[in-house]
Amino acid sequence: MQKHSVFSVENGDVNGYLDDDGRIRRTGTLTTTSAHIMTVVIGSGVLSLSWCLAQLGWIIGVPLLAVFAIITWYTCLLLTDCYRSPDPIGGTRNYNYTQAVKVNLGGFKYKLCGISQYAIQVGGSIGYTITSAISMAAVKRSNCFHKHRHNIGCHTLNNSYVLIFACIEIVLSQIPNFHKLSLVSVVATIMSFAYAGIGFALSVAKVVGGTSAETNLTGKAVGPDMTSTEKMWNAFSAVGDIAFAYSFSLVLLEIQDTLKQSPPENKVMKKACTIGIGASTLLYMLCGILGYLAFGNDSSGNYLTGFGFYEPFWLVDIGNICVVIHLLGAFQVIIQPFFAFVENWSRENWPGCKFIEREYMIGKCSINLFRLVWRTSYVILATLVAMMFPFFNSFMGLIGSVTYWPLTIYFLIEMYISRAKIPRGSFTWIWLKLLTFICLLVALLAAAGSIQGLAVSFSSFKIFRSVS
Repeated sequence: MQKHSVFSVENGDVNGYLDDDGRIRRTGTLTTTSAHIMTVVIGSGVLSLSWCLAQLGWIIGVPLLAVFAIITWYTCLLLTDCYRSPDPIGGTRNYNYTQAVKVNLGGFKYKLCGISQYAIQVGGSIGYTITSAISMAAVKRSNCFHKHRHNIGCHTLNNSYVLIFACIEIVLSQIPNFHKLSLVSVVATIMSFAYAGIGFALSVAKVVGGTSAETNLTGKAVGPDMTSTEKMWNAFSAVGDIAFAYSFSLVLLEIQDTLKQSPPENKVMKKACTIGIGASTLLYMLCGILGYLAFGNDSSGNYLTGFGFYEPFWLVDIGNICVVIHLLGAFQVIIQPFFAFVENWSRENWPGCKFIEREYMIGKCSINLFRLVWRTSYVILATLVAMMFPFFNSFMGLIGSVTYWPLTIYFLIEMYISRAKIPRGSFTWIWLKLLTFICLLVALLAAAGSIQGLAVSFSSFKIFRSVS
């Protein structure tokens, strides 16, 4: 007769400490998952949307913001049902995106998904490091401009700020897993709304004050300051920036895995996706439209670090500090799945190794030596790359364009077609394939724009010489 363990794999343990899969009971809610989503979606890129509209104009730019929001929302709703297989409510859990692809699609697609996901996560963490350093340097420059007016450039090296960001991330990286990131995500979300709100308020003040600039239905016109070729490349890059602004599906299942078992995770996650993407889109619209109205066709890539505003300098400083705090949290949210992948792989290959598995309690903190060494080493390596290649954001644009289509569109739709057993050649099958093809074209155009940007960056490249 089979003996029963102290907990039931089907129903969780009798004391309520474990879930149906034998893991520690999850405590995530609609609020925490919505915060996780907004932490990932609302990045400092919100401050560059006015530049995107300047390249595309009112006719194309604003509708694209809405179109990509709807596409992302729809595909993410499809992905939430892939958390459990084969039944979306009572099936076996898929703890991450790659596992869901393996279960539903298998083979080559699973390997391609893993490469794409971890490439964008590693690249994103390096990009966040660079962006944070630029925002920290902008605080110093803002104070310099206030003191000396605009007679000098107030330029400064970013390397010291990269190191400051890295030191903080070494500490935060010891947070063991996604389940412990709720507070970090909530704080990061508040910061994202804070700096976006500051940009919004400054733009309103500029428009109301009657100092707004010229805008056009088709964006910045070809002329003495811009050739037709430059216009084309900038438009491609802008389309890519808008599309990638909504990319968070690569960590969606990890976020969903933090939810309590009841009510069903897929139902709660669908509400969280609607809230998170809806709030992000509203913020994008407000900041992008008002930023374009304020700065017109001369909008900079980031109007807090590109100094679309000089005064009040203290408010610009607060905005950039909020950007840094947000990116400290966003770094953790995007890189935790990669940390988990390496650590789980290590446990599987060296079972019983105390260095890898043993946890030491210091007060209320749990310290694992392998986690301490590995994650610290990763942050140091990411920091070195950020310092060596100050144009890494251009690389990030290329990585984003290459991985956007498979991670945000293709795999999600293919898993849905497979799970729902949609007949080949049916109306639903045709329009889903058409959506996949259109988004592939967008990704290819964005990749072309990123490659052109890399060529420009290489022309003035100096190793370890990132200057703001």
